[in-house]
Amino acid sequence: MIGICGAGTMGAGIAVACTVVGRSVMLYDVHSSVLEKAQTYIASQIAKAVERNKMTQEEADEAIARIRMTAELSDMKDCSIVIEAIIEDRQIKGALFAALEDLLPEDAIIATNTSSIAVTSLAASLRHPERFAGMHFFNPAHIMKLVEVIRGTKTSDDTVERITGLAYELGKAPAVAKDVPGFIVNRVARNFYNEAMRICTEEAASVEQIDTILKGAGFKMGPFELMDLIGVDTNLQVTKSIWEQYFHEPRFAPALMQEQYVQARLWGRKTGEGFYKYEKKQQ
Repeated sequence: MIGICGAGTMGAGIAVACTVVGRSVMLYDVHSSVLEKAQTYIASQIAKAVERNKMTQEEADEAIARIRMTAELSDMKDCSIVIEAIIEDRQIKGALFAALEDLLPEDAIIATNTSSIAVTSLAASLRHPERFAGMHFFNPAHIMKLVEVIRGTKTSDDTVERITGLAYELGKAPAVAKDVPGFIVNRVARNFYNEAMRICTEEAASVEQIDTILKGAGFKMGPFELMDLIGVDTNLQVTKSIWEQYFHEPRFAPALMQEQYVQARLWGRKTGEGFYKYEKKQQ
């Protein structure tokens, strides 16, 4: 059984990715309201797969039945792999990992979906850091193919192989990355976001123009559209984390424009308005 801690957008998406390939899933969150939203989201995504003839209604019903929702961490006790997808906070993650290590079987693996925190630092207080690694999905997790597998300083070869194997089983394209700030994608992406905001701040081009130009160059979404999808606040949090870990390297510095949008609660699709306006609030 695959355990997933955190039933927000990422956790729910990972749950969909696991159940549609036949894996049983235990989806945990401390908030019952978040679990209820996750249940609705999962059902809607699987229903879309039926509409697109990617699975039958019978297969969809079976996939939904393979997911169990729980607010009790003890229900994770039989999971062979647990993927953490909670808030990007070292202390909160650390407390969860310590509790999981006491609960899970001796050979169980704990994987973190962190997008910016060093895997080695998260594993530092664990008794078995060799069974801990990064497994970074991209939003929406059940659709995006890339998964970064991050090897911490003490992560074992067996752990990397098992997580990579799970990624392949989920139909993903795993890329084994070193444990550096931002790993591969988020390090590269800082320039995609930050330079776009600086160009806009300098009034060299508008939000709409920048997005249009980059989509014309082959990107599926422009930087501002993508930040709205991810969450402007979440994106800023990642940028700040990477900037701090690189000892305030100027090229990774957050943009003032983004800070102002976050302070104004213009967080993108989830609040109904970010760099663009949306007809209704989307969770």
